[in-house]
Amino acid sequence: MEKIKIQYLNDDIKKLEYIDGKSDWIDLRSAERVELKAGEFKLIHLGVAMQLPDGYEAHILPRSSTFKNFGIIQANSMGIVDESYCGPNDWFYFPAIALRDTVIEPNDRICQFRIEKHQPQIVFEEVERLENADRGGIGSTGKN
Repeated sequence: MEKIKIQYLNDDIKKLEYIDGKSDWIDLRSAERVELKAGEFKLIHLGVAMQLPDGYEAHILPRSSTFKNFGIIQANSMGIVDESYCGPNDWFYFPAIALRDTVIEPNDRICQFRIEKHQPQIVFEEVERLENADRGGIGSTGKN
């Protein structure tokens, strides 16, 4: 089991835990009250800083209900934090774009994360043709 050192912004931030005890994703919460008008951007403080194990990175994504509940999307689609971002002022943030007027309260669950090992070094081998079965192109149907 890997151990991760974590620093919380203050005692008002709920402690991290696995999502409902049944997923390997962990919720991240807003550490502040945020009011956004449609079209506005804000880095929403998530109230945590972590020291990830060597060779790991955190993948941060919105929860499936984030847009429905708050009308925000993540500006970079997916955030990546590697183990070098580990100092006492290296806080996690959620880069939010509001698509409607919204209010987010402290401890509202707005995104989630998991840690993954870094991709191993790979070498690309160029070939004239791939030998696997042809699925027909785009998506599972092969239709544009």
